[in-house]
Amino acid sequence: MTDLAPALHPRIREVTERIRARSSDSRSDYLQRMAAARSEGPQRGVHGCTNLAHGFAAAGVDQQALKRKPWPNVAIVSAYNDMLSAHQPFERYPALIKAAVREVGAVAQFAGGVPAMCDGITQGTEAMELSLFSRDVIAMSTGIALSHGMFDAALCLGVCDKIVPGLFIGALAFGHLPVVFVPAGPMTTGLPNSEKSRIRNLYAEGKATREQLLEAESASYHEAGTCTFYGTANSNQMLMEVMGLHLPGAAFINPGTPLRDALTRAAAQQAARITALGEQYLPMAELIDERAIVNGIVGLLATGGSTNHTLHLVAMAHAAGVQINWDDFSELSDVVPLLARIYPNGTADVNQFHAAGGMAFLTRELLQAGLLHGDIATVTGRGLTAYTQEPWLSPEGLAWRPAQAVSGDLDILRPVSTPFSADGGLKLLQGNLGRAVIKVSAVKPEHRVVEAPALVFDDQAQVLAAFKQGLLERDVVVVVRSQGPRANGMPELHKLTPALSVLQSRGHHVALVTDGRMSGASGTVPAAIHVSPESLAGGPLARVRDGDVLRLDATRGLLQALVNEADWAARELAPAVTLGKQHGSGRELFGLFRQNVTDAESGARSCLP
Repeated sequence: MTDLAPALHPRIREVTERIRARSSDSRSDYLQRMAAARSEGPQRGVHGCTNLAHGFAAAGVDQQALKRKPWPNVAIVSAYNDMLSAHQPFERYPALIKAAVREVGAVAQFAGGVPAMCDGITQGTEAMELSLFSRDVIAMSTGIALSHGMFDAALCLGVCDKIVPGLFIGALAFGHLPVVFVPAGPMTTGLPNSEKSRIRNLYAEGKATREQLLEAESASYHEAGTCTFYGTANSNQMLMEVMGLHLPGAAFINPGTPLRDALTRAAAQQAARITALGEQYLPMAELIDERAIVNGIVGLLATGGSTNHTLHLVAMAHAAGVQINWDDFSELSDVVPLLARIYPNGTADVNQFHAAGGMAFLTRELLQAGLLHGDIATVTGRGLTAYTQEPWLSPEGLAWRPAQAVSGDLDILRPVSTPFSADGGLKLLQGNLGRAVIKVSAVKPEHRVVEAPALVFDDQAQVLAAFKQGLLERDVVVVVRSQGPRANGMPELHKLTPALSVLQSRGHHVALVTDGRMSGASGTVPAAIHVSPESLAGGPLARVRDGDVLRLDATRGLLQALVNEADWAARELAPAVTLGKQHGSGRELFGLFRQNVTDAESGARSCLP
């Protein structure tokens, strides 16, 4: 045990052991399947001559290597498209990767592309009802890309909300292969987040024009790279580091820089080195276990990351045979301190977080406090202590150096000794309204308990219309139901944030309760989200009526309708009005997903096991 890995915190050990015991059968079954899939020699060696000839017919200069030499073949699975800023930089990666692996005696082929859907574009539109399901489509697309049996390792190129979880789930179906995740990095800093938020609120109040709003948004989202706020996309990148699937420090290096290109080349070469054909075989199935999953949850809590991962991490873990639930998140949150304030939990962006010390500083602090499993296997071939170093370009080329000793900005990143909060700010809420999650890391203490009459809506457009009519100018718990995965694919309700923030700023006690999602942009208004069971499945939200007094208590973990128990039980369920909206924007293609999807706490898995 090194000085960076003191005794594990008792709560971390307790939750990890409980997950291990709960997952014993499913984990064993998964590992047996992965062991059976391993091949002696190159994976393509199982093919007959006709099959193999099809596999390298277009390989050009690599054709002879694939035909005669026992070189590893690295699959490239990419979410590239040139419409989405986060994925546009991937256009250059295949050429970089192919040249890099040849230097270490390997070849690479572009195995397949996966769709990349942007919630920033589809937010508030019908297309958002496909967003969550796109994760499972990406997982299946990854499976198709890797199904050809030509590959000894894989590189997964993806960044945003559903893309990384989908790639992760799909790659685990081929967990006998080593897999390295390769990011593109955030765009450089644009309009400050505080100013962007101010213009959004003014627009919601009718005090700014559409032209002014568009100008502000364009100044914020202004070039290639990931959006710089700390939503699901950047939470994904944090996760890949604390789970050991990135090269250390790869998450937040800007696109198109020499350091970013050097990390991409190094990731490709490392994937080639850790195949079953070499001396250090590191299959993904063995890297992703209950310890790695707990590390992911801890990282999420310590940074105030996206609430979407109370869905995605559950599904990702399930794909590795690891069973987690919201109790695990909540119990870990009690002991994991909040060490970062990045918008929407603060005003800084991920570039400023990175400059303040970033992932290397954060990982070192959590390891020294016994809050991370330092002994996990990683794609580096070393434990998590390798991730306490940051990459840089030395005179000799790419190198790593220790994280800076102190935070570069204590308003953004802090040590464990002086956290922003003693807990991670992600809570489980329970009561006669069901089970839900709430992120309170950006919610002021005086707003964490709300008791007020309910107003019930069936979609966010109705809420915004009521806001514009002045019907919400009071203490209110806004209930938006029929937004769960079975009803309409569980869209994010991000467009409600400015309106509800305005109401709260006017002195009203305001909360949101919904079986939908609020996304990585969950902010200053208390929001009980992912309420399970959802209303379409007979969940209690279908019993709520206008005027019912509801209590959201994030301090005690309560979500209750203060209604006479007998009256509550006798109420009929309101109809799920969104159930009929199953066409337009491609929604008619996803009927099978809606029919088969699990509940939110089970990861909202649709066509996946």
